[in-house]
Amino acid sequence: MNDLLPPHTHHWQYLETKLQTILESYAYQEIRTPLLEATELFSRSIGEVTDIVEKEMFTFIDRNGDNLTLRPEGTASCVRAAIEQGLLHTPGQRLWYKGPMFRHERPQQGRYRQFHQLGAEVYGLKGPDIDAEIIALTARFWKTLGLDNLTLQLNSLGSKVTRDHYRQQLITYFTQHLSQLDEDSQRRLKHNPLRILDSKNPHLQTLIAQAPQFSDYLDDSSHTHFTELTQLLTHLNIPYQVNPRLVRGLDYYNNTVFEWITPDLGAQSTVCAGGRYDGLIEQLGGKPVPAIGFALGMERLLLLLTQQNKLPEFNKLPHIYLILTELTLSSGMHLAETLREILPTLRILTHCGGGNFKTQFKKADKSGARFALILGEDEIAQQQVTLKDLRSSQPQITLNQTELVAYLNPILNQLTT
Repeated sequence: MNDLLPPHTHHWQYLETKLQTILESYAYQEIRTPLLEATELFSRSIGEVTDIVEKEMFTFIDRNGDNLTLRPEGTASCVRAAIEQGLLHTPGQRLWYKGPMFRHERPQQGRYRQFHQLGAEVYGLKGPDIDAEIIALTARFWKTLGLDNLTLQLNSLGSKVTRDHYRQQLITYFTQHLSQLDEDSQRRLKHNPLRILDSKNPHLQTLIAQAPQFSDYLDDSSHTHFTELTQLLTHLNIPYQVNPRLVRGLDYYNNTVFEWITPDLGAQSTVCAGGRYDGLIEQLGGKPVPAIGFALGMERLLLLLTQQNKLPEFNKLPHIYLILTELTLSSGMHLAETLREILPTLRILTHCGGGNFKTQFKKADKSGARFALILGEDEIAQQQVTLKDLRSSQPQITLNQTELVAYLNPILNQLTT
């Protein structure tokens, strides 16, 4: 887990604002859920035989004996809230969220034990049109941020019946090659054989490549859904690749699954991923409602923006350093508040802690401020201020306090970033 410090927090604010603006342009509304949930919520939704539930969740027993977990992902919490708060009564409910998630896994570039996700969920719509909208929304993220070298991969996991049938075919196939499977894959074979297809073990790739193809077992409805989705994406000029080995790491997916991947981040190639989970709401105690969603990792996305040099330069240094004396402190602070009210984008650093003018000028220069605004006893007596440009050789000027705003306004328009 790591701290986020200036100036990196400016990059986070920039990214969050960009993504939120796009989500709102699609009429998605924000939902905020607790960091802590009942452990059962995640074991029932994600799947007990998954790396997340078996190895990675931060789980503990509280004082009341309740089994609680820091949320490892956002979808289950959103579904739980939608069921409890009656959000499923209106079809087409579009929600988005952002915040920290927690997984006890090996930290590496773009992956931390506390990490941040932004995601969206849509409830009550079952057609391929909403799948296309979700994917188009994510494509707009990359376009707006100016990102390159991202590839959309698609697959269909079919209906539950299709998935169960395909699961049996995988069990039969991998059982015939049991001695070639590693320990993790042998353990998954009985409970979650689809996860073997997602194995990163290089020694298994040939065996996996020869496994039965999911597309050969799709029912007509699932095949039609997937075909219509690809047609919509083609019409929207969103290129894609069909990846028959794309299964995603969570048990609740069905039909459409997708990932946006990039070669620019090494092993952590997935930037954003999602898909349909039409059975999850009923599985967690709600009425049967179709659903689709996605999530992206903020750390990984910021890393990609940095790699591609797509983050703007930020200057959050003060515009003005206000220099005061002990006798002008109250008048100076009042002036600063007045300026902040009239010019809300103006950044003023008011000197606190005493000291003579020489000391304060040193601190003003060190602060990076463009101007020093001096308010001494003489200025108070004459209702004036002295303004010195700290970044040029221009002489300092004296202004009436009523003239100060008019003088600063055009300069501020040039300086504000």
